[in-house]
Amino acid sequence: MRNIRRIEIRPAEPDDVLMMASVLVETWRSTFRGIISDAYLDAMTVEDQAIRHARRMRAAGVFHMVAADMATKKVIGLASYGRARGMPPAFDRELYTLYLLEEFQGAGIGSALVRTVARHCRDAGASSLFAWVLAGNPNRVFYERLGARVVGRGRVSVGGESYDQVAYRWDDLAMLSGAGNAAM
Repeated sequence: MRNIRRIEIRPAEPDDVLMMASVLVETWRSTFRGIISDAYLDAMTVEDQAIRHARRMRAAGVFHMVAADMATKKVIGLASYGRARGMPPAFDRELYTLYLLEEFQGAGIGSALVRTVARHCRDAGASSLFAWVLAGNPNRVFYERLGARVVGRGRVSVGGESYDQVAYRWDDLAMLSGAGNAAM
């Protein structure tokens, strides 16, 4: 039987930065091992990612949501989003990051994060949301299950290496956000 935990989806706070960085590093290592070079993954540090997240949290127009275990207050997942970068103007908002610790995947927490982001984007007047996802990401089907469709392909550089990526788009933020809950 799965251990049932209450999870809160909420805006990130400055005190969350180290936990957010830890989630990112752990998630990259568990998800991208064998896709991105081991040297790059092994060189990632929580400290470097914390600096990056702290800087991004201060950037205008960039928003962060976290999934936190209500019993332990630990951040177990995160999403960041804002104005679309590098895509045609029809793409209103971009989901920049979505990371969830492996042990919590498959429980609906990632979906709740995306739905919460979609609700915030819709409330701010956006009509669509898109995300770039590494083509080799084994979790790409997650976006498809939430109704996203492939709308583009590109390349991204990570650690000096170039990787294929896929752009997913949700056209109906009302539908995407309608089934989400702010607390689980």
